[in-house]
Amino acid sequence: MKVLVLNGPNLGRLGRRQHEIYGSPPHAELANRCVEWGRALGLEVEVRQTNHEGQMLDWLNAAADDATPVVLNAAAWTHYSYAIYDACAQLIAPLVEVHISNPHQRPEEFRHTSLVTPYAAEVVAGHGVEGYRMALEILARPSRGGTGRGAGPSDDPWTDPSPSPPVRS
Repeated sequence: MKVLVLNGPNLGRLGRRQHEIYGSPPHAELANRCVEWGRALGLEVEVRQTNHEGQMLDWLNAAADDATPVVLNAAAWTHYSYAIYDACAQLIAPLVEVHISNPHQRPEEFRHTSLVTPYAAEVVAGHGVEGYRMALEILARPSRGGTGRGAGPSDDPWTDPSPSPPVRS
């Protein structure tokens, strides 16, 4: 099964920025690990990163058209992009939202809201780059052949004390 791992703005600078938050492995190492983890799980993983929202939208739209499962770290777009929200709403195959840090535990209030979560089958946050392995394992489960959507926009695990979809933190 083909899986796209899509990374948003500034994630190409992993290993060169805020090690205390994002760790030290560079993006190229993260990409290599994702491909290796995927191979071990029987997945064909393609990792992409962009700082350009339109490019991310094109990738999400193609994933919707091709029914391709997605691991998405939308980075800053997570918190404010209604275009990303609308693109995620179109996905048919499962979407797993991943964050290297746990945005809910960050001091900036704006990080406590996710516009991706309503359409995520699961959210993995706060496990560093290992969170990507966890996300791929979720997609490799036989039970993940469903729609990939959460229950809808009213479910917001960033603010709801009893989150759905499941949040791993």
